[in-house]
Formats: sequence, structure tokens, C-alpha cells
Amino acid sequence: MSRRASLPGADELFRSSPPNLSAVRDALPESIQIPVSSSNPSQPTSAVSAPTHKPSVRTSTRRRVANIDRSPSGRERHEEKITVYLSPEELFDLDQARLLLRGDLGLAADRGRIVRESIAVIIADLEAKGEQSILVRRLRGI
Repeated sequence: MSRRASLPGADELFRSSPPNLSAVRDALPESIQIPVSSSNPSQPTSAVSAPTHKPSVRTSTRRRVANIDRSPSGRERHEEKITVYLSPEELFDLDQARLLLRGDLGLAADRGRIVRESIAVIIADLEAKGEQSILVRRLRGI
């Protein structure tokens, strides 16, 4: 007998796990219904049918935001993430802006919120002015 512990592989560790009984639902044919009991005993149990297709990678629907709805998300849990590399000077400027907002203007904002607000302003300017927007001019080096 081996003394090594049996550990799960990377696929098992990093797989997405939908709600309870997902493995059972995926393994059963579509015609079988699985009763799902609620945590509240006063509520009746309901049947959940097996899914007809595998969920895609994107869980949220893509939508076009109207100009009226164009505002940064603020302080909430964000599901999407990007990585942006900054030079030391750019990071210093971002921190200086954060400190200026906090110290002189009394606005507490973290770096992420400042970046989200900046993106919202730039995109609104791009949609409003098009070719004459500050983003287009800076990207063209004008």
C-alpha cells in the first residue's frame, strides 16, 4: 500500500460547480425529474428537470448600454476582471489622484473605482464626440 495521499487533479479543483446535484442532473436523461427540497420545511418540494445543454462560458448576457445608463458600477462585487500593467509613474499618478480626492476633496475612492469612473467618462466622451473625442486624439498622438 502506498503512503502517498490521493489528491484531486486540477480539473476537479478548478471546475465550475453549479447549484446542488449538478453532477447527478448532468448524468441523468432529460426525461427524469429530480425532486429538490428547500431548506424551509414549510415550503413544498419542487421538481427540477435535467438541463438540455451545457452552459456556455459567458454567464451574463451581452448588452449595449444606453448613454443614460452609462455610469460606473461603484462599490459592488465584480465578476469580470482585467489586468492592466502600469509604469511606476502612472501608478504614482493614480495614487496621487486618490490622495488628492481623499485629502482635498473629501472623496474616499479606491484605485479600482477611480479607474472605473475614468473609463465611464472616456467612453461617454467617445460616444458623444466620436472622431473629436479626447481618446481618439490621444491614441492618434494629436
